[in-house]
Amino acid sequence: MQEATTKAISGTGGVNRRFKALFAVRETGILLALLIICSALTLSTTSFLTLQNLLNVGRQVSLLGIMAIGMTFVLISREVDLSIGSIYAIAGLSTGMLIVSGWLLFPAMGTGLLIGSAIGCLNGLLSTYGRLPSFIATLGMLSVVRGAALLITNGQPVTVNTAKGGRGDVIDQFYFLGQGHLFDRIPMLLIFFILIALAAWFLLSKTTFGFRVYAVGGNEKAARLSGIQVSQTKILTFTLMGLLSALAGILSLAFLPSGQAGRTGVGLELDVIAAAIVGGASLSGGEGTIFGTILGVLIIGVLRNGLILLGISPFWQTTVIGLVIICAVGLDKWTEHRRSN
Repeated sequence: MQEATTKAISGTGGVNRRFKALFAVRETGILLALLIICSALTLSTTSFLTLQNLLNVGRQVSLLGIMAIGMTFVLISREVDLSIGSIYAIAGLSTGMLIVSGWLLFPAMGTGLLIGSAIGCLNGLLSTYGRLPSFIATLGMLSVVRGAALLITNGQPVTVNTAKGGRGDVIDQFYFLGQGHLFDRIPMLLIFFILIALAAWFLLSKTTFGFRVYAVGGNEKAARLSGIQVSQTKILTFTLMGLLSALAGILSLAFLPSGQAGRTGVGLELDVIAAAIVGGASLSGGEGTIFGTILGVLIIGVLRNGLILLGISPFWQTTVIGLVIICAVGLDKWTEHRRSN
């Protein structure tokens, strides 16, 4: 009898330990928060839980999600990139200008992606070999790249359609990337987001590069002593961030085929950083997962969608998102303080 009681107590203790371990994972809390928000919106509106609305949410968060995935790598390496909104603009607008001037789709897109990657690489060089804090380096590049976008467009809107020039078949292919649907149901933007998320998860979790990113962000000195090329790793994360920002900018122009250098992507970097931090990436480096970032992106997207469905003023929408960002950063700092103690 005593032995059975001991086993029962031991079993209960094991279950309790498993529950504690589960809730110690930051993504569990983020997932619970997302489920609570979804449940509240389901009870408050009749249209939130429809397939069409959920697909719309997926499409709406796709571009933000693609960029937030890149920001996750940068934040884990204990850096930050504020220039991504400008990269988003110049890459998309450059691609659009090349298409209307008669270029084929893949060379035009390749040029736009190359521009974004080159700017990201330059950010990495300034932050490592240039010894500039990434906050300052990328803040300066934000203005430099935005100015370059204004110069190459002469401050005029860039519109991709047959009236402006370009081949009709190429423009149709370009439109499909942003406006098309797979199986006449799933938005292509969502497909891009899913594929990039899977590739990024594999890169961060299953490769040597991902291990190096965590090591550099967790303890740069220890990583250097263990033989990891710290500067090279950081440059690669910035380059990846530039590549994904450029891709998001190109897909954005494919979805809404008109943009202006002075407006496109302005302030986008704040939403991207917020989504990654809400998803559990730490400003102190060394922490973050792709799954957590996806949850963070979904929380912001679902909140915005729900506030629209509830008919709440756009001004209140901005306020609510701001409060979510403050709470997320506060939670990040609080948990960091508890770990240090």
